[in-house]
Amino acid sequence: MATNKGQEKRSSSTRLSTTTSTGNDEENEDFEDALESVPQSPPLDPSVDRLSLDRAIQEGDAALRMFFDNRFTEARDRMQPWADKSMYHALGYGTILYIQAVMTFDMADIETAIEAIKKSVIVCGKVRKKTSVISSITKLGSKVNYNEFTEEEIHAELCYAECLLIRAFLTFIQDENLISFVKGGLKIRECYKIFKDCHKILRKRNFDSDEHKVHFESGVCMGVGAFNLMISLLPSKIMKLLEFIGFSGKKSFGLSQLQRACELGIGLRSKLCALMLVAYHSLVTYILGLADGDIELATEVLQPCLNDHPKGALFLFFSGRLEEVKGNIEEAIRRFDESIDSQSEWRQFHHLCYWELMWCHCFKRDWLMSMKYAERLCRESRWSKATYTYQKAAFLSVCPDQSEETKKHLDYLFGDVPRLKQRIAGKSLPFEKFAVAKSQRYFQQGNYLILPALELIYVWNGFNIIGKNQKLLGEMLMDVEETITKIAEKQDSAESEKFYYDNYSLALLLKGVCLRHRDQLFQAEQCFQEVIANEKKIVNDYYLLPYTIVELAIIQLLQERFDEVKKNLDKVKKNYKGYYLESRLHFRIHAIRLQLNTLLNSEGDADNDESIDQTATNDVESWDDDNDLNPDQAFGEASEKSIPSTDL
Repeated sequence: MATNKGQEKRSSSTRLSTTTSTGNDEENEDFEDALESVPQSPPLDPSVDRLSLDRAIQEGDAALRMFFDNRFTEARDRMQPWADKSMYHALGYGTILYIQAVMTFDMADIETAIEAIKKSVIVCGKVRKKTSVISSITKLGSKVNYNEFTEEEIHAELCYAECLLIRAFLTFIQDENLISFVKGGLKIRECYKIFKDCHKILRKRNFDSDEHKVHFESGVCMGVGAFNLMISLLPSKIMKLLEFIGFSGKKSFGLSQLQRACELGIGLRSKLCALMLVAYHSLVTYILGLADGDIELATEVLQPCLNDHPKGALFLFFSGRLEEVKGNIEEAIRRFDESIDSQSEWRQFHHLCYWELMWCHCFKRDWLMSMKYAERLCRESRWSKATYTYQKAAFLSVCPDQSEETKKHLDYLFGDVPRLKQRIAGKSLPFEKFAVAKSQRYFQQGNYLILPALELIYVWNGFNIIGKNQKLLGEMLMDVEETITKIAEKQDSAESEKFYYDNYSLALLLKGVCLRHRDQLFQAEQCFQEVIANEKKIVNDYYLLPYTIVELAIIQLLQERFDEVKKNLDKVKKNYKGYYLESRLHFRIHAIRLQLNTLLNSEGDADNDESIDQTATNDVESWDDDNDLNPDQAFGEASEKSIPSTDL
């Protein structure tokens, strides 16, 4: 078991036992001086009924700077007085309340945000271009002349779509029933259509002012890019349904649009696009994909944001995350600590850092510190308490030298997990179902679990990070091999031990994953094949089988054994249903299929005529290939082709 360094331990213990520090006074003074140097607009006259577009954008930019500099209340107060008159104030005020509601998950905050965003939708709707019914019928088959739109009207389209999207997300978390999900889905579909229309406006309208265009373009790139990226990540089953109702998405196009917005620099939403890009490359690809994010690009995109907002909590958080996925765990811990110290106004931002700090200490095998961060999340966060409690129990269970009191506490924690399980839209959260099953297993096999902390690392795709640090990976592998040796010693009693092959197969899977990340592919494949051979002997942990087959497919992909990759992915899809964390594995399978298609297309061996990595020009044209429609109609049924079918 790894030992803890004294200084590092004192720093982390201070983090968990005291209130947030304000950091170095001298650094804070320098930071405040930097903030004062930012040019500020004069106060608005409340007697004025209407703001110019220039002033509204200027005010939105000022509030956004305040938000990024951790001055959250100031940013909200700057937007609130004009939220019922100006579309950008309405959007800004509603967005801030939305972020606060999502962070706190408090129903009062959610209801306040919903009321604010409803008013925001109305404010933006009043500025949108009006079209009569007769005019709509007259222009039904004709193309729209986007030069007839005023600059305020095209910005209103953009703000309206963004407000509607926030309204949809709030609908999801306000009422946890199927009807709310349907209503939210319809709002998202309308947003999608409006962003498509805004994209056509950007391409086909003549702009009088480059200054206004850059702000509009950054918003279009953000909406179009985010939609394409999100939709392209979805498994094939969901993709086909979305394509049927008019959605489509291309990853390469989505990423290019977000990067374009970042390159604009001064665009109002450019830094928001930077955050989306960094989040995709450092978080999404690691949790849902194959950890193939462009970390170099993400680091490059984030740096200007850190230069402008050196104490910005969000930017510091992502700088820590980038160091974490590079395998620089100590530096990541330092930056997460810095993000926490940067502000105490919105303590919910701290929870993001606590989550990552929990994993950082877990990667170091500092189980006690990992347990303490899980404990703090359980105490302070309103999100899944069943998940936090199970993680706390799992980390505590692998700590050495356990007293009788500790063992009793473990029994209490594992016993409490089922009680904390939530239901959303009538269904349990996937990871909570997994946590409940494992907690029950703890009691079923005599108050112990096999490698529960490493199993958590695996199901959260943490080995993709540990694999960047061979020293930490080697220590993990030693733990796994010791466990396999102990389990193998009981082989003679395997028939009498109900979960012998479940435990043995889990340890073998973890060993194979460690070996794969050490480039010992042959040995890793032997481990996976042995797990698969135990299929009929596994009693409870059926999820191990499809996960192991996918791990085998990854090795085959690395070795360019493409036919075997297809065979194994199809096998998982057809033969395995209803196992724990199934949807999470489907995301990984989708990512593998996309990478496989890319490799096949690059070699000219693909059956499809269309390549996944199309040129930017073709992507733009495909997004605009439907006929121009009247603004009051549905903004374009999606007729473009999506990513080639994932059913290979």
